[in-house]
Amino acid sequence: MTLDTEKKMGGVPLFPHLPSRLAGLEELAENLWWSWNPGARMLFKTLDRQAWKESGHNPDKMFRELPQDFLEKAASDPDYLNRYDAVMESFHHYMKIKRCGVLDPVCPDRNYSVAYFSAEYGLHRSLPFYAGGLGFLAGDFIKECSDLCLPLVAVGFMYPDGYFRQQIRDDGWQENFVESINRDAAPISRVMDTAGQQMVIRVPLTDPPIHVAVWKVDVGQVPLYLMDTELEINDPWNRTITARLYTGDMEQRLRQEIILGLGGAQMLKKLGIDHYILHLNEGHAAFALLERIRATVSEGKDFAAALAQHIKTTIFTTHTPVSAGHDVFPFQMIEKYFHSYWPGLGLDRDAFLNLGIHPEKPESGFNMTAFALRLSGHRNAVSKRHAKVSRQMWHSLWPDVPEDEVPIDHITNGVHVPTWIEPKIRLLLDRYLGAGWMNNHDDTAVWQRIDTIPDTELWRTHYLLKMKLMDAVRERSRQRWVIGDSGPSIILTGGVFLDPSVLTIGFARRFATYKRALLIFKDLPRLKKILKDRWRPIQIIFAGKAHPSDDPGKRVLQNLINLARDPELGGRIAFVEDYGERLAQYLVHGVDIWLNTPLPPFEACGTSGMKAALNGVPHLSILDGWWEEGFNGRNGWAVKHEENHDDPEEKDAQKIYHLLEKEIIPLYYSMSENSIPHEWVKLMKETMKSNAARFSARRMVKQYVEKFYNKSI
Repeated sequence: MTLDTEKKMGGVPLFPHLPSRLAGLEELAENLWWSWNPGARMLFKTLDRQAWKESGHNPDKMFRELPQDFLEKAASDPDYLNRYDAVMESFHHYMKIKRCGVLDPVCPDRNYSVAYFSAEYGLHRSLPFYAGGLGFLAGDFIKECSDLCLPLVAVGFMYPDGYFRQQIRDDGWQENFVESINRDAAPISRVMDTAGQQMVIRVPLTDPPIHVAVWKVDVGQVPLYLMDTELEINDPWNRTITARLYTGDMEQRLRQEIILGLGGAQMLKKLGIDHYILHLNEGHAAFALLERIRATVSEGKDFAAALAQHIKTTIFTTHTPVSAGHDVFPFQMIEKYFHSYWPGLGLDRDAFLNLGIHPEKPESGFNMTAFALRLSGHRNAVSKRHAKVSRQMWHSLWPDVPEDEVPIDHITNGVHVPTWIEPKIRLLLDRYLGAGWMNNHDDTAVWQRIDTIPDTELWRTHYLLKMKLMDAVRERSRQRWVIGDSGPSIILTGGVFLDPSVLTIGFARRFATYKRALLIFKDLPRLKKILKDRWRPIQIIFAGKAHPSDDPGKRVLQNLINLARDPELGGRIAFVEDYGERLAQYLVHGVDIWLNTPLPPFEACGTSGMKAALNGVPHLSILDGWWEEGFNGRNGWAVKHEENHDDPEEKDAQKIYHLLEKEIIPLYYSMSENSIPHEWVKLMKETMKSNAARFSARRMVKQYVEKFYNKSI
């Protein structure tokens, strides 16, 4: 079924003032391919750097505000036109490639897709449909599927109000505010039906009826379909179901998951996508499993036979060992919404509810992870250690097999290299890794050529990125000061005292208590001495949000803010508010060390450290998640948590201080006569050589294909 997409009803051109010679910029702006291709970004940026900056690097928004004469000037500039033609040729070539290779047998049959369901996608700041790591993992995953030409379709929600924006009050408490997305100033299109109207579907099961409008984001070759309940045909309460990500209202959360699962499956059917491998990114969309089974039961099979037919084409990826991260709904709430649905599956009440029971906690409610694990034929955790923890957590679902044989495999997460590598680092690699290195960036042999890069060039590039980070952080503080809604102490803790000549540590992640953001403050006098050393000081940049409903996490953040205000810390602690994709780019490119201090075993994987490592930033972390696989003794520092110690948290902190004092700080400040810390640069190179290929999204996607997708047809 072929359907059209339109930005606006009526087919009116998006940017009618674009000169005909530059008409392709409209096509380019509406496909996020530009966001991970530096040459395409430069086409927009060089039209006017200030306009690009003010738009938040959003060409859709920029073109609506850019004066006509700026465009006319570019259309008559031979240099600009040469770059424009080259980028458009590259884009059109990319969109036509049908690459197969390791993707057989999925790739040849392009009528058989992978349907990837996720509650959030981190793609670009112009589309704030993400809360954190899970969303960026999903975004990186579908970008890499596009690069590999995998026949994949992605399903998610519109979230017109996004997650939330963060602002810190004068007392250090996090406040949350909403900034609704302007859909006409973002790379989103309406999906049109055959009658020329925006596609609207009715979600199965719901009474009164719930309808969703269908939107589309083009992510290279991958279509991402987004559902939106903000329609006049819906009751007022139902219109807000998809308003924002991860609502704290449990019943509204259940309704979101019903729409994502049942509605998503129904949407694919209306789009003409009938044959697909179903890949669930966490349990939020697990109800999608039911719609395929229900359709088969309606053809005359019983539930067991229908399940057996579909289970082999279902993959479920679990992302968290934290109990609170698994959705569990009261049985009476499930019964309220599904009592008319389970007869269509050939099940009674007890049989249906038993699908979601955790055997060790049968009274707790309907567990979405237990439900997804039972009904999926392929299951995986997101790191080697996480798989071990998951097999222990869910052993009771398979009580008759030894724990180490519980059928939960692992595929360690990875990051999309073209998105997260800094363009100046990429230019450096272009010169020394050889032509076409990016096409083979998951080959560890490619990265060994980093040793040919002169230390001076790598260090100066890194130092430039460090200054760029400091400038960006100070500009945020300046903008907050101009608004005039904050006291001086909040402005000063935002990073105005940062010094690019000082060893800089980055810590940026969600402020959940198990992340232990305050661990490094455990022995405050010792930390003060390290921070304020006259000859070899350090500074630490913190960023991250606490969940709106997580008051303990907000208190951790407030304590951090109050610590940062303390003049005794010498202005060496900064907290940069409203952490998102744009700030993440600056941080993973510009700090000297990436710090991670989770309480094991609650870090399932963690990808921010991978992004830093890709850019030559070594890792200092508790041994948990991906770092157990990534650490080799020469590419950073690892702290082994000792749970049996009298005070394991104190022990962890003391180990970090010791590493800083005895190894990290002396190494960083070991400058040679030409002011280049050669031993530190050697560490940076080893970081990239050992981690960039192994923790790339390309390696990850290929493993999903080889382990699961190719075995699902």
